[in-house]
Amino acid sequence: MSGFGKIVITRSIVVNALQVSLVVGTLLNVINQGSAFINGSEIAWVQVLMNFLVPYCVASYSATQNEIERKNNK
Repeated sequence: MSGFGKIVITRSIVVNALQVSLVVGTLLNVINQGSAFINGSEIAWVQVLMNFLVPYCVASYSATQNEIERKNNK
């Protein structure tokens, strides 16, 4: 596994990315589908999933890149 692959699955990065994803994903779902949730309309479940997945990917990628840069600057 590459250096990036080893770092991106470390506990601290995964936990942080999950926390970011939970907060940002919830906000995005409220913004994008709040009325559907309130009115009982049809929910776009793929969009719900993506609203959590994208922040997770962004947070984990960013944290991993920061960790790689930090290790390279030692």
